[in-house]
Amino acid sequence: MTIDTPQPEVLRYTAFSGDPDGGNPAGVVLDATGLDDGAMLAIAADLGYSESAFLTAPPEGLGDPEGLGGEGERAYTIRYFSPKAEVPFCGHATVATALALAERTGPGKLVFATPAGTVPVEVTEEGGTLRATLTSVEPHVEGVADADLAEALAALDWPAADLDPASPPRIAFAGARHLVLAAATRARLADLAYDFARLEALMHRLDLTTVQLVWRESATVFHVRDPFPVGGVVEDPATGAAAAAFGAYARDLGLVPEDAVLTLRQGEDLGRPGELTVTLRAGDPRVRVSGTGTRIG
Repeated sequence: MTIDTPQPEVLRYTAFSGDPDGGNPAGVVLDATGLDDGAMLAIAADLGYSESAFLTAPPEGLGDPEGLGGEGERAYTIRYFSPKAEVPFCGHATVATALALAERTGPGKLVFATPAGTVPVEVTEEGGTLRATLTSVEPHVEGVADADLAEALAALDWPAADLDPASPPRIAFAGARHLVLAAATRARLADLAYDFARLEALMHRLDLTTVQLVWRESATVFHVRDPFPVGGVVEDPATGAAAAAFGAYARDLGLVPEDAVLTLRQGEDLGRPGELTVTLRAGDPRVRVSGTGTRIG
């Protein structure tokens, strides 16, 4: 006799936009108990989104780093899979998952044990709209070797003269590693046609999750794009992990004050506009990333 294994419910949410056609879609499995790595990867590949999130019970002794009160039934282990591989942290799938949970159990405080570390999330409601704010693990920023920068620019087909000298290249981490390259003009950012295999090879060698391309519109508003070939996706429409890393980058270089609220606009060039809010607090190295979202379908 054959016993069929029940298939988990796979939800679809978009993060960083209240429009199902905006922001970045993610798969969300609220109960991944019994799924092995291969099954989670297969679900992510079938969905084809840049990442999908899978929840299981929290590890024993999961801390509550901000006194958020998210322990017990509001604490979870979360894992993230792109269509090609597991990734250590994904901001938009975290936001999507938090919103999915809030729709079922109400807004409030959550704690996620991610492969990159413990990430608290708070969901609030205002005017009937849910908004999730994640707090990153402690970030760090490092330089980029000249040869690696040259290879990245060659893969992108970007002349070095098209970079913004006020925002030098760096690798930034806030749960995952991202190469941050600042374009001197909006036109340069809009013109993106890169060598997928060449950039993917460099990113694997440097252990990068995305390359974050950014153009500064004003003191607090930035436009960003994130090629994601290592995940099997040409471009990520809205990237919470990269937004957190960018916040650390901007602070490390003194581009913004210690206390700052930044707006990152992403997805416009893909026809999936979204908005990410990045909050920096003096005396706290971590970065907060917040946004709305909605269920798809």
